[in-house]
Amino acid sequence: MNYEIREMQATDGDQVIAIFEEGIAGGNATFDPTAPNWEGWDQKYFNICRFVLENESGDIVGWAALQPVSTRDCFKGVAEVSIYLANSVQGKGLGSMLLKKLILDSEEHDFWTLQAGIFPENEASIYVHKKYGFREVGYREKIGEMNGVWRDIIFLERRSKIVGV
Repeated sequence: MNYEIREMQATDGDQVIAIFEEGIAGGNATFDPTAPNWEGWDQKYFNICRFVLENESGDIVGWAALQPVSTRDCFKGVAEVSIYLANSVQGKGLGSMLLKKLILDSEEHDFWTLQAGIFPENEASIYVHKKYGFREVGYREKIGEMNGVWRDIIFLERRSKIVGV
């Protein structure tokens, strides 16, 4: 099957939220207990560097976006990465496609650092991030509680070699 990455539109909101809900249900994608509505999601993420992955039938099967890590001006070029895939397409290398596109677009928009906090159990996501130049910068032990269990994250970052050098 062929897939196409394109810029996210507001009309994609329902499918984006549905994929986010699948990630929440899986238990290793986010601390968020529930997905926001589209308006809440839209306010959380930058209006740039937002992509969806469509299959040949026009169904959205994945998305990628960046969110700010701080409102301070000195951190305007630092963003947190979010990539979500529908359960039906996981393990096909599509997360890698989305991350590569997100990195290229982020540099075109003057982001110098991308970061990600990933549950240690999400080995596939850690692998893909490291494949594209993210390095492990920390292990955050019991950083947040989820369903009554304290969870750790692996903290990774990628520093651009072309922006902010």
